[in-house]
Amino acid sequence: MPVPALLAHDLVHTLGTRRVLDGVSLTASPGHRIGLIGENGAGKTTLLRLLAGVDEPDRGNVERPDELGFLHQELPYPVDATLTDVLDDALREAREDLAELDRAGAELATAAQDSPDHPHLLAAYGEHLQRAQERDAWDADRRASLVLDGLGLGSLPHDRTLGSLAGGQRSRLALAALLIRQPAALLLDEPTNHLDDEAAEFVEERLRALPGVVVVASHDRAFLDAVCTDLIDLDPSLEGPTRYGGNYTDYQAVKRAERERWQRRFEAEQEELEALRHSAGVTAHRVAPYRAMRDNEKMGYGRRGNRVDHQISRRVRNASRRLDDLRRAQVLEPPRPLRFSPPALARPVTDPGTLEVAADAAPGPVLSLRGVRVPGRMRLDSLEVSECERLLVTGANGSGKSTLLAVLAGELEPRGEVRRRPGLSVALLAQDTVFERPDRTVRDTYTAGVGAERAESVPLVSLGLMEARDLDKRVGELSVGQRRRLALALLVASPPALLLLDEPTNHLSPRLCDELEDALGPGPGAVVVASHDRRLRSRWQGRELRMHAEPSRA
Repeated sequence: MPVPALLAHDLVHTLGTRRVLDGVSLTASPGHRIGLIGENGAGKTTLLRLLAGVDEPDRGNVERPDELGFLHQELPYPVDATLTDVLDDALREAREDLAELDRAGAELATAAQDSPDHPHLLAAYGEHLQRAQERDAWDADRRASLVLDGLGLGSLPHDRTLGSLAGGQRSRLALAALLIRQPAALLLDEPTNHLDDEAAEFVEERLRALPGVVVVASHDRAFLDAVCTDLIDLDPSLEGPTRYGGNYTDYQAVKRAERERWQRRFEAEQEELEALRHSAGVTAHRVAPYRAMRDNEKMGYGRRGNRVDHQISRRVRNASRRLDDLRRAQVLEPPRPLRFSPPALARPVTDPGTLEVAADAAPGPVLSLRGVRVPGRMRLDSLEVSECERLLVTGANGSGKSTLLAVLAGELEPRGEVRRRPGLSVALLAQDTVFERPDRTVRDTYTAGVGAERAESVPLVSLGLMEARDLDKRVGELSVGQRRRLALALLVASPPALLLLDEPTNHLSPRLCDELEDALGPGPGAVVVASHDRRLRSRWQGRELRMHAEPSRA
C-alpha cells in the first residue's frame, strides 16, 4: 500500500489579535523531510499543531495520514506510568499487526482452496503481511532496544515511573516512542533539545531511514543540514513563506542571494520614488516656453505655448500616476539583520568606567584564573583571557561551562585565585533571562538599560532582534525567546570589554545564529562563549577550552 502524503491547503490561524499564519499551504510526500525555520513567533509550532490536528485552523484544511505521530513537549501519559507502559504503547501497532497476520494465516490454513471464502482470506492475509512488512513489525522489539540505547535511556529500569525521570529524560523518551512506532507522518518540534552529540547523530540517522513524511521545526542548523530534503522559511519575505529544496547549507546560499535581490529592488524603487516626486513637484514646472516673443512668431507663439503647457501637464499627470502606483505596490524594506560589526564589540573609550583597548594598553591578560574550583560543579587549573580573546568553552552537560562563566562574571565566588584588570567591565548573557521589572515595556527596559542617548543612537529595532510591534509590550508578556533576544540586544548596544555568552544560540532562529557567529569574529573586546551548538563549534576560529565534570567525590 502506498504511504499517504500530508497536505495542508491555505491555512489561516490567528492567536489573539495577530494573524500568525495567512494562507500557508504544504505538500509533504513520503520520503521528504521538511524543516520549518523562522524567528520565534513566526508560526512553526502553530503550523505543526494544525498539521497534527491538535488545533483547528480559522480557515483552510489538512489531509493527514491515519498513522501520525507528534512530538509533544510532555509525554501524553500520567506521571505514575512506567517505561514499560510507554514501550508497550509504542509497540502496540506492530504487535497488533503480527497478531492479525497470525490470525489471518490460521484462517487461511483451515479454509479449502476451492471454498468461496478462500480468495477473501488470501487477500486479507496479503494486506496484513504487507502492513507488517512496512512497519518492520518483526524487528520492533529489537528496534526499541536500539532506540533506547541511542538516546541514552537503555540503562533505565523499565519499572521507573515517568514522574521519577528528569525533564530531559522524559523528552528523550517521548522522541524514542515515536521512533519506535515509525508512523507514516512524523511531526517534531525541536527534537534535538536535551540531546548530546551522539544522540543527535543517532536521531538524524533514524529519520533519514524513515520511508514516510517528516516535518520538523528546529533551530539546530547541524540537524537541518543532516536531515532535511526541503526547508520552509516562515520569516518575512517578498513572496511570503517560501519552500526551498535542499538542506540548510543550500538554503543559506539561496536566501543570501534572495535578500540581496530584495534589497536592490527596494533601493531601486526608493530612487524611482524620489525621482518621480521631484518630477511631479518641481522639474516639470520648470520646463516652460516663457521667453520673449520674436517678431516672426507673433501668430504661433500662443499655440506653441499651449502645446508645451499640455506636454508639461501630461508629464506631471504621468509622473503623479506612476508615483501613486509605485507607492501602493512598493516592497517593504528588508528586515535589518543583527550585525555585530567589530567597532560595536567594545564600548567607546570615552565611556566612563570602561577598559580602554589601545596599542599602548598594559600587557598581560584582562582576567586570569589559577587553581579555581567550585566543589561538585567545576575545577580548572588555569585560564587566561586576553584583550581580544575569542574563547569557546565546550563540554558535556554538567561539566561546568555555565559555572565557569558565572565565575568569570564575578557572580560566583570560587576557591582559588581570580585576577581581573582594574576597571574591567564584564557582562553575562545567562541561559535563564530574568528582568527586575516585568511590568516595564520593552522600549523602556532597553532605554533604562543602555541610557537615553545610546538608545537613540542605536535603536532597538535596528539590531534585528525585536519587532517594532513588540516595543510597547510588557517584558513579562514576552516569550522566553523574546526575553533572551532583548537581553542580547542590551549587550549588543552597549557591550563590555569582556562579553560572556552562555548558549547564545538558544531561542534564536538559524538566520540570527549565523549572523551572531559572523559577528563574533576578530575585533576589539574579549568574548567567551559556552555552547553545545554543533554548527557553531565546527566553525569556531578562536581558542577552545573543553571542560570535564568535577568528580562527585570532591
